[in-house]
Amino acid sequence: MILAMPYESGEVFQHFGKSKEFQLYEIEDGKILGSRVMSAGENGHSALADMLGKLGVTVLVCGGIGDGAKQALAQWGIRVLAGVQGPVEQVMEEYLAGRLSASAGATCDHHHEEGHSCHGGDSCCH
Repeated sequence: MILAMPYESGEVFQHFGKSKEFQLYEIEDGKILGSRVMSAGENGHSALADMLGKLGVTVLVCGGIGDGAKQALAQWGIRVLAGVQGPVEQVMEEYLAGRLSASAGATCDHHHEEGHSCHGGDSCCH
């Protein structure tokens, strides 16, 4: 399986639709076979969902994400674990150990161009 996390400076980036890089992990039998950082190329939840789907990603661990992005990812069969913060390496350890605290729901519900805040005031999602 391939797991992806929006990535910036070693941390889970909190704004899915604005992600510029993703940390990708290839996992088999609960072990990491390899990892790499990949440039996103384009912004926007549809473009990012298409990119991740074409790469064969099956799980996305992220911070803020809205319903539109979740729907675009669901079309590719990508499971979303949202509301996650912290260093990607620590998050990955928690995921593999089955201790990752995440939400299956959207963590942002604003519409494009609206002011908003999520996670106690941090910008998120689109």
